[in-house]
Amino acid sequence: MMNAYHSLTERFKRLSRLEHLSAIAGWDMQTMMPSGGSQARGEALAELSVMHHEILTQSSTGEWLDRAAQESLDDDQRANLTEMQRHYTDAALLPAELVEAKALAGSRCEQAWRQQRIDNDWHGFKQNLKPVVELSRQEAKLRAAVQGSTPYDALLNLYEPGMTSEQLDTLFGDLTQWLPELLQQVVASQPPLPALPATRLFPISQQKALAETVMQLLDFDVTQGRLDVSAHPFCGGVPSDVRITTRYDSAEFLSALMGVIHETGHARYEQNLPKHWAGQPIGLARSTAIHESQSLFMEMQLGRSQPFLQRIHPLICQHLTAANDLSLNDLVRQVQHVSPGLIRVDADEVSYPAHIILRYEIERSLINGEVEVEDIPELWDGKMQRYLGLSTAGNYRDGCMQDIHWTDGSFGYFPTYTLGAMYAAQLFNAMQTQLPKVHEAIKIGDFTPVFQWLNDNIWCHGSRYPVNTLIRQATGEILNPRWFKQHLQHRYLGR
Repeated sequence: MMNAYHSLTERFKRLSRLEHLSAIAGWDMQTMMPSGGSQARGEALAELSVMHHEILTQSSTGEWLDRAAQESLDDDQRANLTEMQRHYTDAALLPAELVEAKALAGSRCEQAWRQQRIDNDWHGFKQNLKPVVELSRQEAKLRAAVQGSTPYDALLNLYEPGMTSEQLDTLFGDLTQWLPELLQQVVASQPPLPALPATRLFPISQQKALAETVMQLLDFDVTQGRLDVSAHPFCGGVPSDVRITTRYDSAEFLSALMGVIHETGHARYEQNLPKHWAGQPIGLARSTAIHESQSLFMEMQLGRSQPFLQRIHPLICQHLTAANDLSLNDLVRQVQHVSPGLIRVDADEVSYPAHIILRYEIERSLINGEVEVEDIPELWDGKMQRYLGLSTAGNYRDGCMQDIHWTDGSFGYFPTYTLGAMYAAQLFNAMQTQLPKVHEAIKIGDFTPVFQWLNDNIWCHGSRYPVNTLIRQATGEILNPRWFKQHLQHRYLGR
């Protein structure tokens, strides 16, 4: 007869298989599925969500958790049990009807958004977003009542356990004190970009070949993943079958290339999670911000650095006919150019936090019931003007409709991007301190020291440790935003 802990591991293995199917079906819906299949696929994914919820929240799960807490477990098993309890508690707070309703509303909103964004159709999108917001508020209130938190913090906790809006206000408040001035200084001091012929084109087939070459350079395992195209770049799938996407523009190549490097950071983390814990909560990525730290480590700390660009410069000239005369100096200038813009995913790393703070402030007020969906465009425009000096009045496509996150109710996700950037800077600083010759290795394309350090300090631990413990072990301290500020000052102002 199985003990309670073993019974739990078998149940969570079953749940992980449902998550596998859901992840691949969700990837297909965003990449290859014909538009006519959206309703049926949405219903199928909702059914999987309900099935997952019902299995996880069975009374026997709670009973086994109580019994397992009294059993003799080693440290890893105890950590896994802690994660099991967290997953169970998060799920048990919600009725199955709400889980299904939110999944259906999110699927409808996300599928409609694809065309509505193209059409700049805020009125149509608003009608689909309203039920998503209402259902997310219901979920948030249920969670907040149990956790004793604000509704928004209850959702934030799903992505970044232990983080609160009070902590974010402190972190982001500090950013807003020095970032605007630094942004102005960088823009004023940087040389202008060289003029390029307007007729210069970069065929998508060449860009794809370049992207795949760079992915292999970054040790992406092509036997356990693939690259595709979607309206919004993302990394999905499961550790043994990671699906990453980008979007191409034949008029320029850097946004797609940097997007691929970013998503490859997510993929490397997934592909290197501890395989002996596969199917168990302890074997999952630690948190959304830690996941973002890996993608931003790869894109910003590594991918936009001069040593890395020196390594891939010949590959760019080799694969892209229209770039075969691009000098290394011009490549670095383009990649590190700072110019505030409307689109978050195309933003440079100096102005990027402003995009996140804007979204955080709006979604926090939205979930806490302080503003309504109708208020979003005006709020968005006002904050864009305040933080970036730009207006999106009437331009919903490049304003409040540009992101996919809110379509399925992923409120609480956005702050993890800037938290991830802070963690990435802190990790890279610690790695450089511990590996003083790492830049020389990067220049010649030897990324083994980088990836080994990440594996030893982040990847191999899965969810074994709480975030603060994980970061303290890797860097000697918990999150310290000074390293992000230092990184930006050093790269863009030479301080």
